Amino acid sequence: MTNLRFKVVESAFSKKPLDVATPPERPSEYFGKKVFNREKMYRYLPPAVYKAMVDVIDNGASLDRSIADAVAAGMKKWAEENGVTHYTHWFQPLTEGTAEKHDAFIEHDGKGGMIEEFSGKLLVQQEPDASSFPNGGIRNTFEARGYSAWDPTSPVFIMDDTLCIPTVFISYTGESLDYKAPLLRALHAVSTAATAVCRYFYPDVSKVVCNLGWEQEYFLVDEGLYNARPDLVLTGRTLMGHDSAKNQQMDDHYFGTIPDRVQAFMKDLEIQALELAIPCKTRHNEVAPNQFEIAPIFEETNIANDHNMLLMSLMKKVARRHGFRVLLHEKPFAGINGSGKHNNWSLSADNGVLLHAPGKTPMDNLRFVTFVVETLMGVYRHNGLLKASIMSATNAHRLGANEAPPAIISSFLGRQLSELLDHIENSDKDDIFNMTGKQGMKLDIPEIPELLIDNTDRNRTSPFAFTGNRFEFRAVGSEANCASGMIALNAAVAEALADFKCRVDALIAAGHDQTGAIIDVLRDDIKACKPIRFDGNGYSDEWVEEARRRGLDCETSCPVIFDSYLTDDSVRMFESLGVMSRKELVARNEVKWDTYTKRIQIEARVMGDISMNHIVPVATHYQSRLAKNVMDMRQIFPADKAEELCARNMKLIEEIAERTRTIETGVEELVNARKVANKIGSEREKAIAYHDTVEPLMGKIRYQIDKLELIVDDELWTLPKYRELLFIR
Repeated sequence: MTNLRFKVVESAFSKKPLDVATPPERPSEYFGKKVFNREKMYRYLPPAVYKAMVDVIDNGASLDRSIADAVAAGMKKWAEENGVTHYTHWFQPLTEGTAEKHDAFIEHDGKGGMIEEFSGKLLVQQEPDASSFPNGGIRNTFEARGYSAWDPTSPVFIMDDTLCIPTVFISYTGESLDYKAPLLRALHAVSTAATAVCRYFYPDVSKVVCNLGWEQEYFLVDEGLYNARPDLVLTGRTLMGHDSAKNQQMDDHYFGTIPDRVQAFMKDLEIQALELAIPCKTRHNEVAPNQFEIAPIFEETNIANDHNMLLMSLMKKVARRHGFRVLLHEKPFAGINGSGKHNNWSLSADNGVLLHAPGKTPMDNLRFVTFVVETLMGVYRHNGLLKASIMSATNAHRLGANEAPPAIISSFLGRQLSELLDHIENSDKDDIFNMTGKQGMKLDIPEIPELLIDNTDRNRTSPFAFTGNRFEFRAVGSEANCASGMIALNAAVAEALADFKCRVDALIAAGHDQTGAIIDVLRDDIKACKPIRFDGNGYSDEWVEEARRRGLDCETSCPVIFDSYLTDDSVRMFESLGVMSRKELVARNEVKWDTYTKRIQIEARVMGDISMNHIVPVATHYQSRLAKNVMDMRQIFPADKAEELCARNMKLIEEIAERTRTIETGVEELVNARKVANKIGSEREKAIAYHDTVEPLMGKIRYQIDKLELIVDDELWTLPKYRELLFIR
């Protein structure tokens, strides 16, 4: 029997790297080549229009529709010079991906011909069909109207022959149907609240910007092997597969030499990404075999988020040119590390000060402590919400699996910063703050050297770790839209900062001096948020029990975790900041529950299909071979000798019979469990049923399949194995 798997594996291992033409320029010379950035705006827009656009981007000024035609004309001229024939409003619906509908630059000229046209009206707003995008019940399916509206703060770019215009996506009745709209609102909220607090220390500050630097982890698999695995094609992960004898236990892949084929892919990807102004900085092998990482220099969060979504699309396209498929699923292979997307988050003022970085003066360091503590307050108050913001059916496989943070939100600060906060908490006011005549203010806070950035080891088990001048939100999943976590985090910090300022102002109004009032409120908040601080091993069972005692959210059921979006505290926060309404939050949770159900539903159906159409037939075919061998042996040898010689095969025949019977019974139970769950009307209760009754059955079936993989003749096994999938030649 010829096994197609062997031909696919042989083809995968014999592939050579694709030659990639290197642009003649240095990266700095072609960076942003395909982006309508400020340099292009300056060249293609009239001076007054350029000035107005800069005001919109930098200062949040309202976009005057009167300049839209001039902007559209400039964009069109630049685009056509670059071979562009179409345009699209590029948006981020609640699918974790992006969406686009391409229209050509053509209209009737009234004389039987065509003319190229692109007006301000087409630039600013379009009406794509919204009926088939997730909406969580905000609208009926037969009500198709939705609007995409240009986001001028995120630069327009070119992909192939299309001008892509970043936009928000909202319903006919005004509710957001995407990630960008609430992200922009959350960023505005945190900027407003942080600016107000910043003025205690720097009165001239007029704006605070939120920065994001994401680290994108991913797997590469040869395209032929990928296509031979129906589970990878349909679910993004392997639903079965026994461990390879060698995987990551030798620690030889991390930071190792990048394989030639992968290097060619990375080079091609980086060239195209840099042309799109995605500032790719780092590339390296990750811990697991076939796992890699790409990371950029940090940017403003809105742009960074757009760039991450764009890069994920670009990765998939470039990978296919090199004979690969990119796997962004958080846990595509059991038994080895999964993939995350660490979000490095910080705030910076328009005077150049990074607000989470220590300074050289007492006032700078008081500012530093203030923003660290109030960030912790936001994370503490809404730790359940932050967990919900990064939770999904896919990320649930990764979190807490001894390679990623646990599904409990806590913050690692390191010894020096922890001791500093403890000092402030436990010192008397007179000890920590006093006036010293002409020397002015003196804070009895230990010197905070710039070495604070590297003063302590990193804690990989912390979901939200302080790393010297920023926080690293490590729990975000690799295929997720960063905006989900950034919306929750920035809203939580905005609320904490606004509350901080309100209490400080009240003390000042009561006669306290400003610095003393700040320290008094900080001391209260350091005590209040202490439960969120944890510098130990987040994987330990002891931490789970300790976290419960501290009152942190320890829920592990993904559908139940989503409830945190609809608590009174969460709704009050989002509505008070103008980020999302209760109606929008309810709708988004409906989408989350429905998406969770469909993910598990698809996996269960694929599991049943592969089990009955691949695994059981292959196993029984091998069983028949063994049975024939036993019969032949009994004809050749005397009975006693034959039984002795056939003992091993008889044992295998019996084991295969037991395991295939268990698989068949398991698949039947799986189908019945789905039927019961599908009859549940509530999306929440249906998702919980899939989590509690459907998903566990898949694990039981997988166990039997993985055991069969070890005993069935390798020549017969049709699915590429881990040892073949995980090692690029």
